[in-house]
Amino acid sequence: MALRTIRELGDPVLSKRAKEVREMTPKLRQLIEDMKETMYEAEGVGLAAPQVGMLKRIVVIDVSEEQNEPLVMINPEIIERDGEQCGWEGCLSVPGKTGQVTRPRHVVARALNENMEDFIVEGEDLLARAICHELDHLDGHMYVELVEGKLYTNEELDEMFAEEAAKAGEEAGEDKQ
Repeated sequence: MALRTIRELGDPVLSKRAKEVREMTPKLRQLIEDMKETMYEAEGVGLAAPQVGMLKRIVVIDVSEEQNEPLVMINPEIIERDGEQCGWEGCLSVPGKTGQVTRPRHVVARALNENMEDFIVEGEDLLARAICHELDHLDGHMYVELVEGKLYTNEELDEMFAEEAAKAGEEAGEDKQ
């Protein structure tokens, strides 16, 4: 396995539509293993092949707390979506930035696994968000296109949350009086 370089916003490959995978090859198996290793090393919850410069319809996702349950999706497509959630989202291809994005709360997707067998995955909350986010990459789209308001640096976000927590603490103290 090897770490791959994660392409960043502005790299032309990130705006291109990835090509369907027709058959599993040793090179694609290696790509998938490299993608998993790269995602874990970067402390991400998902990674799409275009993010490492490969225009293939492959994503890896792991939203488990231990990060040891990678979901590999080849030629994925969302077949059902419902509900709505708005939350903070970042991207390994946009390091140090975060923005508010509205996504479906629940999705059902169809994909192929590493053995090219069809399967269905159902996701809610973070998994639904990750599936939508990663599948957008396969069509040349990035979350920054969907950000409501502005993109925040991690430092700005930390400061904003600290101010909100301090304010909430002050208000809680006033309630006790």
